[in-house]
Amino acid sequence: METQAGGANPNEDWVAGAPTLAVVLDGLSTAGLTTGCRHGVPWYVAHLGGHLMAALANPDRPLMDGLALALERVAATHPECDLGDPGTPSATVAVLRHRDGTLDHLVLADSPIVLDGPKGHTVITDLRVDEVLPDLRAEVERHETHTQGHREALQRLVFAQRQVRNTSEGYWVASSSPEAAQHALTGTTPLEGIRSAAVMSDGVSRLVTEYGMATWSDVFAMLQAGGPRELIETVRKVEATDPTGIRWPRYKSGDDAAVAYCQW
Repeated sequence: METQAGGANPNEDWVAGAPTLAVVLDGLSTAGLTTGCRHGVPWYVAHLGGHLMAALANPDRPLMDGLALALERVAATHPECDLGDPGTPSATVAVLRHRDGTLDHLVLADSPIVLDGPKGHTVITDLRVDEVLPDLRAEVERHETHTQGHREALQRLVFAQRQVRNTSEGYWVASSSPEAAQHALTGTTPLEGIRSAAVMSDGVSRLVTEYGMATWSDVFAMLQAGGPRELIETVRKVEATDPTGIRWPRYKSGDDAAVAYCQW
C-alpha cells in the first residue's frame, strides 16, 4: 500500500488493508469553498476509513451495509458540524474483499478497482460524475493550472457539483448520509484465475485513463517489480513533464494518489 499527496496541501486520499480487505478513499476537493465542517477532508477520510475497516471486520457483513454503518458512525462523531451543507466533506470509495473463494467489490464514484485475470484486465469503476456538468468541466480544462482563471473555473464547477451531489439528477459519493451506500456499485468475481488486483484513486489510474502513458499491463508490471511506491513515482514523473496542464488538462498539476496492490 502507498499514498502520497499531490502537492503541498495535506493528503486527502486514504488507503488501508488487511489480509482479506483493501480500502481506498479519495476525498473530494473543496476548491477553497466552505464545507460547514470544522474538521476538513483529511479528517473525514481518516475517520471514514477507520470505521469502514472496523465495520467490515465481520466478513459476513455485505459491503454496502458496512459502508452505510461507517457513514452513520462518522456522522455521529461530529454532530456539531453542519452535515446538511452541500459541501460537507465527501469521498469516493473503493473496497475489495476476499471471501470464500470470491472477490467482493464496492465502488462509489471514480476510484477504480482493476483485476488482473487470465483474459486481461477488468476495470470496475463508477463514472457517473463524468456525465454531469460537461460545460463547466470543459471550462476548467481550457485554463492552465496555477492561474486565476483556472481557480475561478474550478470553484464554479465544484459549487455546481455540490448542488447535484448525492441526488438522482447527479452522482453519489460517501458523505454524511448512510443512504449513499445504497447507490454504490457492487458485485462478486470468482477468485480462480485472478492473479492480482489493484485498488486505487484516480490520481493513480489517470496514468492509463487520462495521460495514456501506460497500459494496465504496464501498471501491473510496475506493481510487481517495485510496488505501489514505484507506480506513484511514475505518475509524478509523467506529470512533471506537463506542470501546467497544457498536454493533459486537469484540475490539479498533481493529484493525491493512493493504491493497494493485492496478490494471492
